Amino acid sequence: MVYCEGVNEQVIDEQQQYEYGEDADYIETDGTQTENTDSETPYSRAKIINVVDEINNEISYSSGVIESNIQLLDVLITKGPHKGEKIRAEHELNFSSGGEYKNVKLSKGDEVLLYLEENEAGEVENAYVAEIARDKYLIYLTAVFVIALIAVGRMKGLKAILSLVLTAFSVIKILLPAILKGWDPVIVSVVVCVGVISATMLIISGFNRKTFSAVLGTAGGVIAAGAVALIIGSLANLTGFGNDETQMLMYIPQDVQLDFKGLLFAGIIIGTMGATMDVGMSIASAMHEIKENSPQIKTSALIRAGMNVGRDTMATMANTLILAYAGGSLHLMLLLMAHETPFVHIINWDMIASEVLRAIAGSIGIIFAIPITAFASAFVEKDKSKEKFDLEYDEAESV
Repeated sequence: MVYCEGVNEQVIDEQQQYEYGEDADYIETDGTQTENTDSETPYSRAKIINVVDEINNEISYSSGVIESNIQLLDVLITKGPHKGEKIRAEHELNFSSGGEYKNVKLSKGDEVLLYLEENEAGEVENAYVAEIARDKYLIYLTAVFVIALIAVGRMKGLKAILSLVLTAFSVIKILLPAILKGWDPVIVSVVVCVGVISATMLIISGFNRKTFSAVLGTAGGVIAAGAVALIIGSLANLTGFGNDETQMLMYIPQDVQLDFKGLLFAGIIIGTMGATMDVGMSIASAMHEIKENSPQIKTSALIRAGMNVGRDTMATMANTLILAYAGGSLHLMLLLMAHETPFVHIINWDMIASEVLRAIAGSIGIIFAIPITAFASAFVEKDKSKEKFDLEYDEAESV
């Protein structure tokens, strides 16, 4: 938000319906909202060539005073419709009305994304810093991650990178477009997750019995998590409208009616997949090694060994999943504690109940993956032992 001098004070009641002007991104009338795509202007990339000044203003309004600290910047547009032009832009430094929380001050050489206001002739009238350009640092981080994977994992690291690319492609090019076309999000997510699990396991471990066991266990755990989420979510009457992003999906330009409850369950299925794959592969790999080194081990003992490995990983994986969700909700938890909100109010909110369901359903998926993988591995390795025994018997007979 950029506050400028000369802004007329205007008080609008919360219930009053209003309409944005022709240059706004959205027009809202009669409680409905549609996107005004004709006037939408894409962000332009620019480099700061000089910090001109810092302006400190105080804007009075009905409830008090708002401090407005603005940096004036000379920038060179490096990408966008006005590439090569030098213009002056404003950067709002305040995050709060009293000025206690401030944005990062920019300096010469920094790169930014600009929001440009044009006149009828297409010339830039006003420019505001919309975001600081951070993409190149994320690219550096990704490069370090890839190098570390290859340096430590070598061929396994390369396979891990390939599986990551496949997962990203499946989500971006298959899952999301299918949901936007109106397909059932639960069915789509289950199909995509099973496909990603199978492909990832094949890439990492090859086509063998260990991979087959891990795929069965992981897929079983993910489906179990989705089933638990579907049942409990329906009983608890969760709507799927627990956060702002979900509510914004009601106004997307695609002419599709989304199943928001299904989206909630689909998110739980996808979020469970990673941790469940870890558990499934750990158990399948351990049981495969045990059978390789002790081919005469009884099936019951092999299952017991797999269950013991699963129990060791279960606590840490479930804890990891819950902590991941808690970390993402840290600001919300602090806000609730600061206002001393009663627990009974918190736990019954759609948003909070949805997050609790995500964490616990995901943990249940991990728990179910343990016995499924253990029994699948025991069955598969048992057949392998029988084949090996028959081969040795045939060799002995031929001698």
